[in-house]
Amino acid sequence: MKYLLLAYADEALLTEEKRQACYAESTEITRQLDQKGQFYAASPLQSVQLATSVRVREGRRLVTDGPFAETREQLGGYFLIEAGDLDEAIEIAGGLPMAKFGTVEIRPVVELPNLPRKFAEGELVR
Repeated sequence: MKYLLLAYADEALLTEEKRQACYAESTEITRQLDQKGQFYAASPLQSVQLATSVRVREGRRLVTDGPFAETREQLGGYFLIEAGDLDEAIEIAGGLPMAKFGTVEIRPVVELPNLPRKFAEGELVR
């Protein structure tokens, strides 16, 4: 089963040194997951200050700067992985650097039929 691991933290508390260390550790984890055939995608996100939110209400598009909700922690990145079950996904999430000072939310992915596929045999189709 595929799981999306969403990494949250208070980005204001991350120094550039800590952010770079997190990137390096996360990259190593993705390499290990890839060797086991469990890695699909991962990426850090730009600052929440660069976020734009879009809503459509009564047929009108509303665009606002910033995230939709004010929170103490911001979504900082994601990992799309394969795990045998939730326990294995929890084990992987617990090894992510963001789990040490933020939160990693685990969400099972609903795989809808007939969606265009960007992945084939675990490789990104370009």
